[in-house]
Formats: sequence, structure tokens, C-alpha cells
Amino acid sequence: MKRKIILLSLLLLSIYVVRADEPVRFTASAPSTVILDKPFQLAYSVNSSAKDLRVPEINNFDVLAGPFESHSSSFQIINGKQTSSVSVTYTYTLQAQKTGTFTIGSASIIVNNQKLNSNGLSIKVLPADASSNSRQQGGQSGSAGSSQSVSNENIFIKTNISKTNVYEQEAILVTYKLYTLADVVQCVNKKMPDFNGFMKQDIEQTQNKQFSFENFNGRNYGTVVLYQVLLYPQRSGVISIEKAEFEAIIRVQNRAATRSIFDDFFDSYSNVSKNIVAPATKISVSSLPINKPSSFSGTVGRFDINSSISAAQIRANEAVTLTVNISGAGNMKLIKNPIIKFPDGFELYDPKVNNKFKTTTSGVSGTKTIEYLFIPRHSGNFDVPSAEFSYFDTESKTYKVLRTPTYKLEVLKGVGGETPTVVGYIEKEDVKQLAKDIRYIQTEKFKLYKNEQSIFGTITCWLMYLIPLLISIILFILFRNKAKENADIDLVKNKKANKVAQKRLKLAQKLLKEGNKDKFYEEVLKAVWSYLADKLSIPNAELTKERIDSELFTRKIDTEVINQFVQILNTCEFARYAPNSGQQEMGNLYTETIEAISKLEGLVK
Repeated sequence: MKRKIILLSLLLLSIYVVRADEPVRFTASAPSTVILDKPFQLAYSVNSSAKDLRVPEINNFDVLAGPFESHSSSFQIINGKQTSSVSVTYTYTLQAQKTGTFTIGSASIIVNNQKLNSNGLSIKVLPADASSNSRQQGGQSGSAGSSQSVSNENIFIKTNISKTNVYEQEAILVTYKLYTLADVVQCVNKKMPDFNGFMKQDIEQTQNKQFSFENFNGRNYGTVVLYQVLLYPQRSGVISIEKAEFEAIIRVQNRAATRSIFDDFFDSYSNVSKNIVAPATKISVSSLPINKPSSFSGTVGRFDINSSISAAQIRANEAVTLTVNISGAGNMKLIKNPIIKFPDGFELYDPKVNNKFKTTTSGVSGTKTIEYLFIPRHSGNFDVPSAEFSYFDTESKTYKVLRTPTYKLEVLKGVGGETPTVVGYIEKEDVKQLAKDIRYIQTEKFKLYKNEQSIFGTITCWLMYLIPLLISIILFILFRNKAKENADIDLVKNKKANKVAQKRLKLAQKLLKEGNKDKFYEEVLKAVWSYLADKLSIPNAELTKERIDSELFTRKIDTEVINQFVQILNTCEFARYAPNSGQQEMGNLYTETIEAISKLEGLVK
């Protein structure tokens, strides 16, 4: 009994230590949009034992019930590592008093004698439905499997355009948004426009999409964004965006003839498919003004520029770095490196470019950093010219030219008489006339003699025999070892595993560019399975995730690499049957697969 108590104490102590490392979070959550006169829940959660919850005064809402306190805890052991978590949730039931947008301040709670504050909330209250039909009644009852039971008034898709009058290369946000009163299980792209005349950039959507309410024509629809894309017009004039087609899976209630008294207590449902068309639209694109600066490369938006130099005084043959940063928002991928005319005698290198761009619904923003590396070869005082960058400002509708400052650079004489540090570079003052580099022409009489000495018995003669013999011996040993290796089938497969995987991944890359989702995931899955089978010498019939995990663990492969392979396999198997996978998501999987194979290739020989 005493032994059990000691073991239990050690277990609780280890749980406490793991939990102590986890940061304490106290958060508030509630729907961002609610409907007038309909109750909703406000929850405060903390991942630790806590006390003394203090909630701010809640104006414009009636507190119908609460707080209800709930506790949850979990404990798990993965690969010998123990983790635990504790969560406490306080729930209130609220109901809005009037329409509008209202805020709820942060609450406070005591955890380990420390006061924590939660985040505040902003909640939009929509008016009640003007129609008697509710969201649950949006799908009119009919026979199972009939998509006609749901009218176009109860479910439709709107094409929202951020701007309809723009300039060339000015970003436009196109959003396809679903409005529904029916119970939608799934909605996927069926046919999207080609967006001819635009350069497009997809905006990545979250996998777990959440519905929110929006009041439209007096009715509260459940809404969700299906697809968003940034478009950059490539020509002027009126450009049409064709209609888009989506397929929605709707859950409808069956209405069959009542056969017993129990039929009224048990409802049955069916999933029906309905095609929904998002309307086409037109964009009016104006051409850019003709008075373009010489440094203009097509960049449109709002930008700023700054620069810095690594040193103002150096010695000859020492490297200097001029850094230019261009930041802002717009079509940043069209930004070209500014051309700087450095003084004569400066050895220049290709500039190093680092792009930190972020794509959001407001457009592409971030910073482009260009580092110019140069080496002055002579001493003296020099001016490093400014870098010039121009763009079209969409707000002022004018071209703007930005310039960096001119830098003064003092170059001192190099150590050791300006000895060059780059191999192969010789300064003019280092070249001297030796007066013996050209032999004089012989003008006196001379005789020519024929050399009749035989090479037999000399070193050259013996080398002519020994070198071919030595080469033959080396080739014999190499071919014999190669034959032994080829006889070992598992070893051959192990060595060629990487090449076979690369061939399959090249085909997957081609499918990625074509946007062929199913074939792409299939090829990636085949590449990973075949690579692991060959690399670990496991027959295909015995190849399972559990076997792979066990084999890699036995070979002492890092757990992170094992989990990465299992995650890739799970993603491929799931994504082949998932409703939608973006180009960005497929590209990330392709990069992760190459990364995982490269890591394992260096660990398993």
C-alpha cells in the first residue's frame, strides 16, 4: 500500500511539473454576430485552477442565466512524455436588448495569487427576421433527394467586388459568399472563372469555416466565405468576370406518409445536391497616365523607401553593404531592384534580395530588402549614389518618385599597399617590367642535331606498361564490388529510393502546376510509400503506418521526422476525399515531402 502511495505521488508531481510549464490563458468567447431576441452564450475559459471571477457590467444585454461552471482535465503519455491539462469554463446565457454593435469589457480572475484579465468582445446585434420563415424552415419539405425543395431565395451566392473602377495593376478583392436559410453540410467549387485579363492571387481559407449571421432583405441568413481572390488588371477597358458555379450539399427533412404513431417522434433526413450560380460582373479598368517616370516598372499601390550603409570609412579591398528597404502595400511582386550607378573602380556583386510579403483581404503588403555588396579597389573619397524607385499612388492618382540619400564613403589605402583580397585581381601598380620576359632572336649560325635516344628501359617505358595494368586492377575491383552490391536487392532499392521518389515528385510537381488535385495527392502518396518501402527494406504487403513508425523508432530516427512522415501520409489520404484543397496548401505539402525525404536520407544509410 505504501508503495502505491509513493508511485501515485510521483505521478501527480510529474503532472504538476508538466502543467506548470504551460502558460496560463484566460479568454472570453462569444458569437461575433447574434440576432435580436435570440439567446446566445458568453464563455470565459482558463486553463488552470482559478477563483474569484469578476465580470464587467454587461450593458445592452439581458443575463438570462449563469454563470455555470464546468471543469475538464486530461492526461496522456506519448513516447514516454507525460502531458496534462486542466480547463475551467464559466458560461452565461445572454439576450440582446436592441440592435447595433456593442462591446463587453474584459473580465478578471485569480490564478496562483495573480490577477489575469481576459480579452474584450465586440458583438453585432441584427434585427429579427421580417419573414415568418426561419433558417430551419429554409429548406421547404419535399421528397428525399429533391434539390428543388430548397428555393433560390433560401440559398444563394453573392459575388462581392471591392472596387469596380480601378487602374491597371490595382488590386481588386473578389469574394464569393454563401447566404443560406437551409442546413448546408458542404459547399464546393464546381467551375470557377478563368479571370482572363487579370493576374490572380488566391487567398488561403481556413479549413474549418464557421457560419455567421447577416441581415439581408429583412432576413437573417447564415453566411460563410467560400472563395476569395486578389485580381490585378493587366489591361485597360471593361473586363468581364464570368459566373462561378458551386455545388451545395443540403440536409433536408423527409416528409413521408405517417404509418404509425411513433413516426411523429422520429424525424429522418436526407442530403440533397443543389447547383448554385454566382452572378457574373464587370470591372472598368483605366489606363495609367502617360507621364511615367523612367524608373517606373508597373508598381501600383502605396510605398516607402529607406536605406543604410554598413560603413562610412573603410580600407581599399574591404567589402561594403548598401541595404535598401521598400515597404508598403500593392502589387509588390512587380517591384524591380533599383539600379545604382556605383563609381568606377568598385567591384560589384549580384544583389541579395529578401521578400517578406503577406497576402490578406486588403492586398499584398510587406517589405522587399535589397543588399548591394561592393568592394572599392582604390583609396579616395567617393559618393555612393541614391537608389530611385517610382510607383503609381492609387489615392492621389499620381506617380511618385522615392530616392534614398547619397552616402559619402572614405576609402583609405589598404594594408600592405592595397594588396587585393580577391583571387585573380591585380592592380596596375603591382605589374612591373622584368626585362627578361622575351628572349632575343638568335642571329648567329647554329647547327641542328637529331636526338636518336631510345626510350626502351627508361621510366617512361615502364610507366607505359604499369599505368594500364594498374587501371585494369582498379576497374576489376570496382566492378566486382558493384556486382556484389547489385546482388543485394534490398541494398540496391535502398540506394535508389531517393531517385525513384524524386521521379514521382517531379510528376507531382507537374500535376501541382496543372491544379490536378486528385492525381497530385495520389502521386505524393505513392512517392512516400515507395520511398519508405525501399529505404527501410519493407515489403509492400507489410507496409503500414505502425510498421513505419516502429522501424524508424528502432533506427533511432528523431520523433519529429517520424511524425512529419505520418502527417504527410494522413494529409494525402484525407485531402483526396476532402471537398477542396487550395494551390497554396498543395504547394506546402510538396515542399514538406521533399524536406522530410531529405532529412531521412541523411539519417538512414
